[in-house]
Amino acid sequence: MADDGLLSRIAETLYWTGRYVERADDTARTLDVYVHHMLEDPEVDEDSDCRAMLAILGVPAPEEGRMDIGMALSRLAYDPKNPSAIAGAILAARAGVRSVRDVVSSEMWECLNVTGLGLNSHRRSAERLGPHIYFRFVRERSALFFGLADSTMSHDDAWRFLILGRSLERVDMTARLLLARMSGSRHQLGWLTVLHACGAHESFIRTHGWASEPVDVAEFLMLDRLFPRSVLHALSTAEECLLALDPDDAVRSGMGDPARRPIGQLRTRLEYADPKQLEAELPELVGSLQAACMAANRAIAKRYFSSAAPVAWAQEGL
Repeated sequence: MADDGLLSRIAETLYWTGRYVERADDTARTLDVYVHHMLEDPEVDEDSDCRAMLAILGVPAPEEGRMDIGMALSRLAYDPKNPSAIAGAILAARAGVRSVRDVVSSEMWECLNVTGLGLNSHRRSAERLGPHIYFRFVRERSALFFGLADSTMSHDDAWRFLILGRSLERVDMTARLLLARMSGSRHQLGWLTVLHACGAHESFIRTHGWASEPVDVAEFLMLDRLFPRSVLHALSTAEECLLALDPDDAVRSGMGDPARRPIGQLRTRLEYADPKQLEAELPELVGSLQAACMAANRAIAKRYFSSAAPVAWAQEGL
């Protein structure tokens, strides 16, 4: 049991539902800006750029043959059986919510059900008019789902597991984009592309203005306390969820919750980080982000989902 009233099976389903919907949203944002960038670049090497795009999202590319945008989208957007693809993630979340309909609101189930049923029609539209239609549909439906969760669910342990999954997935995706920004290759993402992929461009401009420096982008995405998609905000939210899930877990020395420990350590490090040193420390920090997410995921599965084997999440090698 996750607590006195929530079965571990239900807690696990909600946790992975949060991760799957967030993964679909983040992948749609990333592909939207990346494909747009490729279509506008007259010097694009479609094969190598598509392979770089798959590498960002942790999806293995075929060893033989040349790749094009259509093949990349088939793997990353339209594959209904791969939970790392947009369609696969949405359908996995839909299947999970169907099994816990007595815990979530009817509006949340209807949102995911309509989204899953609408994927094929939007794919056909995307094949005629461009993939942006498909990506926009997924982004809007993901935002609607989490908005409904916030406004129609009691903010109890069920809601906390949903938000915990969303928060850790958000940290992991931001880490992937920052790694792509620091790759040092011709496929290295520009800061403007990273901002758009994180849905942060307009908030960044309102905060720092048009005359900002590139280092300000890393500071905003990593350290901003008010932007909900920043790493620090997501880590703080995950830590608050874990604390609320077991408020009595307090020991006289150290930290008793192995799930909170890696998240809290990294959150504290970012909380007191010197923005002037962030650029130099960014490569090591990004590596720490992914390691902390993996450690927290294992600890959460062991502590709360021990009655069943944890759901496999391909992008973390768990």
